[in-house]
Amino acid sequence: MAQSIAVFGAYGHTGRFVVTELRERGFMPLLLGRDESKLQALATSGLEYRVASVDDPTSLDQAVKGADAVINCAGPFASTTAPVIEAALRAEIPYVDVAAEIEANLDTFTYVTDRAEAAGVAVVPAMAFFGGLGDLLVTTAMGGWTSADEAHIAYGLSSWHPTAGTVAAGTVSRERRDGQRVRYTGGRLEYYVGEGDLPSLEWDFPAPLGRRRVLGEFTMADVVTVPSHLAIPEVRTYMTVDAATDLAAADAPVAVDDLGRSAQTFTVDVIVRRGDTQRRVVASGQDIYAISAPLAVEAVRRILAGQARTSGVASAGAMFDAPDFLRALSAHISVELISG
Repeated sequence: MAQSIAVFGAYGHTGRFVVTELRERGFMPLLLGRDESKLQALATSGLEYRVASVDDPTSLDQAVKGADAVINCAGPFASTTAPVIEAALRAEIPYVDVAAEIEANLDTFTYVTDRAEAAGVAVVPAMAFFGGLGDLLVTTAMGGWTSADEAHIAYGLSSWHPTAGTVAAGTVSRERRDGQRVRYTGGRLEYYVGEGDLPSLEWDFPAPLGRRRVLGEFTMADVVTVPSHLAIPEVRTYMTVDAATDLAAADAPVAVDDLGRSAQTFTVDVIVRRGDTQRRVVASGQDIYAISAPLAVEAVRRILAGQARTSGVASAGAMFDAPDFLRALSAHISVELISG
């Protein structure tokens, strides 16, 4: 009998990719959300759905009853992570989310770690393009190193047309920061008041992308996931200027193939440095939202198959064998170890 995986926010943009990926992997998606009409529309192929709200713990408990794991795809995650994690802990089933919100991920590590470990339940936040993929790449680049001086993660996106969820999440994060910026430096997360535009510089991506202008201190969820298990005091993320400009315009993604993916392509260039030695790993693929689905589903598959390295709260690189995990996604992501 196929294992049942509850997907909270199943009818959202990323949630739909997750549902499709689960079915292709032989799992039985259990559709969860607060909008019954949207759930019914998605369940026309015979899938089961259950209405649940983060404001109603009883509805969440009933929704995940009988499921083998839950994947949270519903943002803003500042509102959904805690209630859905609590339901997973009560049901004693693994929890994975695709949150890119720095504060939501930090809350998960801060407030859930002890109880999840005590319950023996695996909780993997940010198991998505931002936060999860970068962490897997940095961990792979580290190899046998237990520490490094710096980690740089440069995102070379051809474009970035955000979903409504991304726009809403960005609004929530800005409100929580009260206009401050955030970076990971000196071994800690630092909130600060920045003046003017973000600093920009030239980044030499591997061919065919080549040299591009990027924004420095364009801080993503990697500043939470990477330091959660790797001793790297400086973790810096960068974004191509063109993609950041698209994000500000907030035009929604448009599907260009039968899988529902957009034409967006990405290159993630990771460099870690220790002393005079530098290691570099590069990943590339199509559509940052679509790629979050195989990342999240592979995480669930490995946890249920007993291939997780720990229980409790852990990032992708700590929970799994990072190089092997990336190899398992070779149909979706091309990964190249350039040096190291």
